[in-house]
Amino acid sequence: MKSITSIQKEIIDEFRLFEDWMQRYEYMIELGKSLPIIDKKNKTDNNIIKGCQSKVWVYAELKKDKIIYTADSDAIITKGIIALLLRVFSEQHPSDILAADTSFIDEIGLKEHLSPTRANGLLSMIKQLKMYAIAYQTQLN
Repeated sequence: MKSITSIQKEIIDEFRLFEDWMQRYEYMIELGKSLPIIDKKNKTDNNIIKGCQSKVWVYAELKKDKIIYTADSDAIITKGIIALLLRVFSEQHPSDILAADTSFIDEIGLKEHLSPTRANGLLSMIKQLKMYAIAYQTQLN
């Protein structure tokens, strides 16, 4: 299993390959297309992330002490953003998710290239992923 830090470093290195933000947006759209889609039965109002401009559903389950996230969004850029976050946090231990920082977002320049409402949505996504980690960490203790 790769660590959260090593996955974040990979993402930073990948984003450095692109010369401008149009290429980075295209890459994020491609990432969104590869997102493990949430099961329709989990695409409920209870799994919608509050604070996002578009609809984003995230479902989490604990398997062998690791959280497995699945998600979907009705917006292509947002789908790419959640795909990036799931790449970092899915299949990790709750304690590692809680201890992780998200400085890679600043390092790739993502937040500064999002509209204010999308940037708030990004923060809401991170908050929700960490809330699942808190809930599952409590179960493990």
